[in-house]
Amino acid sequence: MTDTTRLQNILTQIHFGPFRNLIGLPTTLIALLLAVVVRLSYASPGDTAKPATKWVGTWGTAEQLVEPNNMPPEPGLANNTLRQVVCVSIGGDRLRVHFSNLFGTTPVTLESVHIALSKGESSIDPATDRILSFDGRPEVTMAAGAVATSDSLEFPIKPRSLVAITICFGPTSAAVTGHPGSRTTSYLLAGNQIASVDFAGAAKTDHWYIISGIDVIAPENAAAVVVLGNSITDGRGSGTNKQNRWPDELAIRLQTNAATQQVSVLNMGIGGNCVLRNCLGPAAVDRFDRDVLSQEGVRWLIILEGINDIGQTRTEEQGRAVAAKLIDAYKQMIDRAHAKQIRVYGATLLPMGGSFYAGGYRDSAWGQVNKWIRTSGQFDAVIDIDAALRDRENPSRLMPDADSGDHLHPSERGHQMMGDAVDLNLFKEGWKKPE
Repeated sequence: MTDTTRLQNILTQIHFGPFRNLIGLPTTLIALLLAVVVRLSYASPGDTAKPATKWVGTWGTAEQLVEPNNMPPEPGLANNTLRQVVCVSIGGDRLRVHFSNLFGTTPVTLESVHIALSKGESSIDPATDRILSFDGRPEVTMAAGAVATSDSLEFPIKPRSLVAITICFGPTSAAVTGHPGSRTTSYLLAGNQIASVDFAGAAKTDHWYIISGIDVIAPENAAAVVVLGNSITDGRGSGTNKQNRWPDELAIRLQTNAATQQVSVLNMGIGGNCVLRNCLGPAAVDRFDRDVLSQEGVRWLIILEGINDIGQTRTEEQGRAVAAKLIDAYKQMIDRAHAKQIRVYGATLLPMGGSFYAGGYRDSAWGQVNKWIRTSGQFDAVIDIDAALRDRENPSRLMPDADSGDHLHPSERGHQMMGDAVDLNLFKEGWKKPE
């Protein structure tokens, strides 16, 4: 259509159509309205507002090879049905779920996978029960070392919802990929029980297996913060099925603040984990790409890890060397994150006085690392967890109310205090590192 034809059509609408009331208005106003109408007449259907298509992780867990004493209970995973419950951080109307056979030595087959809102313990809300698909099929087989992601599914969830993922397995690997420190109960039934609303009589275990993450379609201003850590971040000292680990406490606070309601929290803590070498789970420097850089929508990273590296040294020389290597590792992780436009916040190591890690050269190494975190200027900001939880009368120790009893891990109150110690301004648009 030519410009002349468009103008003729518009003039015809003015005289005979819905715009005839314009006749008699000032010439300048008619000209302005004509300009708007002409601009709109060029608009194509594709110019209309489109729904958000940005994926952001709303729940995740760090994968590792499951140790023998944390393996699935009888009857095992193969040819049986497992229901696992997770707590998302931000909500959304559409999601996808990630599964992992990363540490498996043979294939793992998911014959059928359902997702539903949890009604508590092993029960689901059947009205919300949906079947996940993989490239349009209900079944997927992950080769040894492989992962799988479900197709996008319309599934409305609110922030901090409990979601149940139910898997009917086919053949599985004897070497199991999972996350032992779930602090959340899973339920295992023999045979194909995929349609069961309640897993009454199920074998119970406080571990996750095979599941690794959930993403939601979120607005453009949504983003995730990854918390990289060890057992303290994983939730040691928090309550089973209470979802009150310190990253949970942070997620709750973010949700109650209007300016940060679209910030999700991804907990990448592993109990017993080290930064520099494989302790329990892969070393933090080795899992960094997978657990941090590969997560969807990550804009921030909090690092709270290193206490196991220090606590497991055996000589003064080792203590000094580990402290120096930890600092080098932090620098490396900061650089790698910054290359992906991720801001990095350093959290100081918690007091460990009175614990099985305390004493002499280890205390010196701990002090050296914390001093560097506070004063080096390498991090985009410092979250001083040590200052928030230390006993004012005995600063080398956790305050009694924050101590789980082993003088190393925080109590439930301690986890809450840790979440409260994080400045929410760090996750607001426009925040800049002070000069």
